[in-house]
Amino acid sequence: MSRYLISTWEPEVPAFWHSRGKPTANRNLWISIPALMLAFAIWMVWSVVVVNLPAIGFKYSTNQLFWLAAVPGLSGATLRIFYSFMVPIFGGRKWTAISTASLLIPALGIGFAVQDPDTSYPTMLVLSLLCGFGGGNFASSMANISFFYPKAQKGYALGMNAGLGNLGVSAVQFVVPLVITFALFGGEPQTWTKAAATKQMWLQNAGFVWVPFIIVSTLAAWFGMNDLASAKASFAEQAVIFKRKHNWLMCWLYVGTFGSFIGYSAAFPLLTSTLFPQVNPLQFAFVGPLVSALARVAGGYVSDKLGGARVTVWTFVAMILAVLGVLHFLHAGSFAGFFGMFLVLFACTGVGNASTFRMIPVIFLTLHQRAAKGQSEGAQAQAIASANKEAAAVLGFTSAIAAYGAFFIPKSYGTSIALTGSADAALWCFIGFYVTCIAVTWWFYARKGAEITC
Repeated sequence: MSRYLISTWEPEVPAFWHSRGKPTANRNLWISIPALMLAFAIWMVWSVVVVNLPAIGFKYSTNQLFWLAAVPGLSGATLRIFYSFMVPIFGGRKWTAISTASLLIPALGIGFAVQDPDTSYPTMLVLSLLCGFGGGNFASSMANISFFYPKAQKGYALGMNAGLGNLGVSAVQFVVPLVITFALFGGEPQTWTKAAATKQMWLQNAGFVWVPFIIVSTLAAWFGMNDLASAKASFAEQAVIFKRKHNWLMCWLYVGTFGSFIGYSAAFPLLTSTLFPQVNPLQFAFVGPLVSALARVAGGYVSDKLGGARVTVWTFVAMILAVLGVLHFLHAGSFAGFFGMFLVLFACTGVGNASTFRMIPVIFLTLHQRAAKGQSEGAQAQAIASANKEAAAVLGFTSAIAAYGAFFIPKSYGTSIALTGSADAALWCFIGFYVTCIAVTWWFYARKGAEITC
């Protein structure tokens, strides 16, 4: 038996948790977080790259650029569907190492492709699709960490893993604009003339800068993480979630929170440069994802204290008000107000990401404990194990469905602007969707007498 495989894992038993469980869980969490940060960085790297392509000679239309920004969301979301079930099949340690190593492919590919303005658009689309490897990692990472922590601390653990992992979005939008200004790895710069001055850029660094960190993170996962025997399950065992009503309800809610976060992150730089051409969006783009990531950490803690459903309802109310604020300042022509409202929106998505993910383990544990009520201790222990496996699969699957927001939000903006000349239609559609999220959360989870209070 591998020395990395843990055969007995009982986080709900206080003596086990404090003596052996907590140190092991924390070690796996703190290796998982940087791996997930790198995954998000690779997934969202095109949000920065596309803004720079026209300056260095790539003759792509605005719609083609929106496609390059949106396609990683499409592939990442689709891969998450499969990644959702990988941890119980392969083991958390092995899958984290493999999935992190896969990020080398798009990172190196982008680094070479952007050096030649004659690189074909289909090639760029393929590289954009491959960045979906980073998007897929979130589903398996969250499923893996959920197995390590007791019910009372799942909000904290998932909030830390996702919240700090989400910092990869902010990191890529902060780091890339800096590293493309000098010859970090050597190579020829791309040059262009602006205002009678010659400018230089090393856009290849947008991909190459992540390579050494990916290698280190892969090795840390392989030699430092663990696989849990109790987390083992076949796809057939996990597929029961497709029959669970609450799986689909939580998919809907997580589209509203995480789908909004990742979609706004992917689209904000290009949307800003389109609507406010006098503004350099790369000076501000990283702030929104940073605010969201930090809010997610806080949201996990608050949701453990107040309950995920209550926090989720009020988060969606705040998101509606923030989108109305975006519309107001957009028509007023105020970038400061527009940016401020987006920061509020990003903060809300972070809190909502944590609160909805805190709801999932509680919902499925409640369902299984109700079914096992009055039965033997063995049956009740099996109910907890089954609940953990189902909750982990739901955490991954809901994140897969929600990740399509990284495709639909940029495309919604692009379509709205193409058809109406403004982003208003897309923003009003978002408001309508958030109203349905409030209704679902209140009816099933937050009201007095709800089916499951969480």
